[in-house]
Amino acid sequence: MDLTQGTREEKNSRAKKMMLWFGIVSLIMSFAGWTSAFVVSSSRPDWLKDFVLPNAFIISTVVIIISSITFILAKRALKSGNHKATMLWLVATLILGCVFIFNQFSGFRQIIDLGYNFTGPTSNVTMSYIYLIAIVHILHVVVGLICLLVVIYNHFKQKYTKDKMLGLELAGTFWHFIDILWVYLFLFLYFVR
Repeated sequence: MDLTQGTREEKNSRAKKMMLWFGIVSLIMSFAGWTSAFVVSSSRPDWLKDFVLPNAFIISTVVIIISSITFILAKRALKSGNHKATMLWLVATLILGCVFIFNQFSGFRQIIDLGYNFTGPTSNVTMSYIYLIAIVHILHVVVGLICLLVVIYNHFKQKYTKDKMLGLELAGTFWHFIDILWVYLFLFLYFVR
């Protein structure tokens, strides 16, 4: 396929999708670096080997998986021309994203209640990594929520149709990426001691 061919709109769409994928690849590299550092640091003598992730992280994992499903349902509803259902599923995705963040902070509270802080005399290198990885992921979920708000606003203004949904597709790609990323991070933190 010749990328120079097509209408201006098609070229614009391809360029935006490509830029999103460049961003996603850079995020993958960043998180790969942090999880690699986690593995290397696990040989330290002060590393916590028996720490179990808080239950709130398990709940947030289930919530974020469900949010991906609601986003898929929103896209299907838009493709079938059901604007009301599209709005319902988009708002449900937004609410689930907020519930995810709430559960993440509940998990942090559980870690603090166990006596581990991010820094200071009650900190531990294991907990610092867990805080860092989870907080940076939360920041990306916040970006995803902002994208969702823009998509909801644009859908309310009827800017999307079944043939014209680039913004929704871009937001969906990013949302599914941060969902898959959290599942990977959760499994990594759960099984890698």
